[in-house]
Amino acid sequence: MIIQTGMRTDIPAFYSEWLVNRIKEGYVLVRNPYNPVQVTKYRLSPEVVDLMAFCTKNPEPMLKYMDILRPYGQYWFVTITPYGNDIEPNVPDKDKVIEDFKRLSDMVGVDSVGWRYDPILTDRIHTAQWHSAEFEKMASRLSGYTKTCVISFLDIYKKVERNFPEAGTVTKKDRIWIGKEFIRIADRYGLTIRPCAEGSELAAYGADCSGCMTVDTFETALHTHLDIPKQKINQRNGSCACFMGVDIGAYDTCGHLCRYCYANANAELVRENMKRHDPKSPFLLGRSMPEDVIHEAKQKSWIDGQMTLDQYLDESI
Repeated sequence: MIIQTGMRTDIPAFYSEWLVNRIKEGYVLVRNPYNPVQVTKYRLSPEVVDLMAFCTKNPEPMLKYMDILRPYGQYWFVTITPYGNDIEPNVPDKDKVIEDFKRLSDMVGVDSVGWRYDPILTDRIHTAQWHSAEFEKMASRLSGYTKTCVISFLDIYKKVERNFPEAGTVTKKDRIWIGKEFIRIADRYGLTIRPCAEGSELAAYGADCSGCMTVDTFETALHTHLDIPKQKINQRNGSCACFMGVDIGAYDTCGHLCRYCYANANAELVRENMKRHDPKSPFLLGRSMPEDVIHEAKQKSWIDGQMTLDQYLDESI
């Protein structure tokens, strides 16, 4: 099975010690975000967890623990955008994140790390032309350390509307122009552009619109075939073919406080929640409550031992 760590918060950046403690103890407890007394217990063992998927803006705190993660397959998305502290208040210096990205790629392999340049927003300062120039600077530095760049355009969710009221949607004209420019630049640096939940709008210009976190993505990272139950696939209501897996994070806990974030309600709630974090607790936030109903997840490995086509071709050469 696949454990996802990054759809609700940034575990590598803020909770790496906690995750390592969970791996050492062999399990994690996760509250249902819509019914908090419903708790799921997941085993953390390479016997049943084939891969851990990470989404982070700062992988550095986890790098010292890579020996502990090594028994598990891994896939890392690292988000690196050129925005300043007015939009991403607590994201580390981007030059440092790029260098940490390179270190991570050297550790886990180029097939196990992808770059995210998202969300793309446009305004008087962050024009389409500005994005093109900034994207090329980053692509030139990340070339050879990943094969993938995922892009998406800003969605105005309710939380985004509240925390970033001046933000607006990107026009179709700008989406097409930026997409075409990014695809052209990416090709120069050996990258494939993969739009995230953007439909097939950019497919005609050379983007891979099959999804960014697909079963194929994970099989390529593992260099083997996964026999995933059909009901586990396409968990995003048809918007893309991404496989999300089970997430062990919690909403309203990401200390980056990016203004476009869909996972944080407001900064004050995040600060209060982060005070409740105990790296020794089986929960990301707080501890057990008397009314908790704990359900133990049914888990098994999905690796079936078959080689992927790419692996077969590599071994045939």
